[in-house]
Amino acid sequence: MTTPMQASSTPQKKKSRFFLGFMAVLGALFFALFLSLGIWQVERLQWKLDLIARVDARVHAEPVAAPGKDDWANVNQADDEYQHVTLTGSYLNDKEVLVRALTERGSGFWVLTPLRSDDGTLTFINRGFIPDTKRDPSSRVETQIAGETTVTGLLRMPEPDGFFLRPNDPARNDWNSRDVKAFAEKEGLGTVA
Repeated sequence: MTTPMQASSTPQKKKSRFFLGFMAVLGALFFALFLSLGIWQVERLQWKLDLIARVDARVHAEPVAAPGKDDWANVNQADDEYQHVTLTGSYLNDKEVLVRALTERGSGFWVLTPLRSDDGTLTFINRGFIPDTKRDPSSRVETQIAGETTVTGLLRMPEPDGFFLRPNDPARNDWNSRDVKAFAEKEGLGTVA
């Protein structure tokens, strides 16, 4: 004869086994997830260290001539970004573009000015950061270089958009990313690097 206590313990055991099985499967899934995330982090660390070494080598290398217009199609981020380059030409100061920036110096703009080489090639040069108070070119006349000049710097790739960036608004001259193609269209410059 069974007592009421014995009869009710059988469903409890089934429930308990199901719960333990479920928790074991869930634990195994979480273990696999965390293991794969750990492996991904180690691989990502190695990728980042390789990237830093590559950039460091390029930044400290002797400058080379900037790629000419015929070479632009072959320029890519993996092989060329942060390459130390030199370029000679004249600034088109009246065609400069201000790209919004937030740096440790505060809010302001990166000044990007097209430089026309002797062969007519146009390349946007990032001339540096200015605070909001220097937006008007007349407030920084000393930076409006006239005549031929030689620039040495780092080759950077255009960044037409970004996940965390507001979209550019060419009609309002409101730039939030380095979209060289859009700059050139707005300023009527044709093909520009």
